[in-house]
Amino acid sequence: MKIGIDISQIVYEKTGVSTYVKNLVSSLLTLDTQNSYILFGTSFRKQNLLRAYVATLEKNHKNVTSVILPIPPRILEILWNRMHICPISWFTGVLDIFWSSDWMQPPLGSVKGITTIHDLSILRYPESFNTTITSVHKRRLYWAKKECQHFLCDSKATKQDVELLLAIDSSKLSVIYPGLSLPS
Repeated sequence: MKIGIDISQIVYEKTGVSTYVKNLVSSLLTLDTQNSYILFGTSFRKQNLLRAYVATLEKNHKNVTSVILPIPPRILEILWNRMHICPISWFTGVLDIFWSSDWMQPPLGSVKGITTIHDLSILRYPESFNTTITSVHKRRLYWAKKECQHFLCDSKATKQDVELLLAIDSSKLSVIYPGLSLPS
């Protein structure tokens, strides 16, 4: 099986989502040597971080390839979240599954989609957020709901919020607690 993973979030170093993506990818590659992984990342200014991260993984795992593109996140936000054009397969080739880690949901076509929802505070407390951020997040969630067959939730509380606020059936939701990242 060919599994694509959006690793773009790792450029936001020292954030929870960056750490989550790095640790999840590293763990998956260590545990699963049967499937092929295509790591997809975009950043205009920080593509060197993506390339360095992927280089260490490709050196240690034979089932990994990558597609790193010098595209600013703002461009993908327009293409994917506003216009919802340019399927992920245009960039990665044929995939069986694509996991989007945060904020961007590409058109998937026949590719099975999975994404992580870390929390829905943006919907619970919209007054606490900038209206631009709120509208971007709502568009992303709209497309994730349409495109993805399954959702990972960081907690039972997030799962309950997803059921209530996004009306996604419980059968499409799994609670997967983020692991503990220990200092090296």
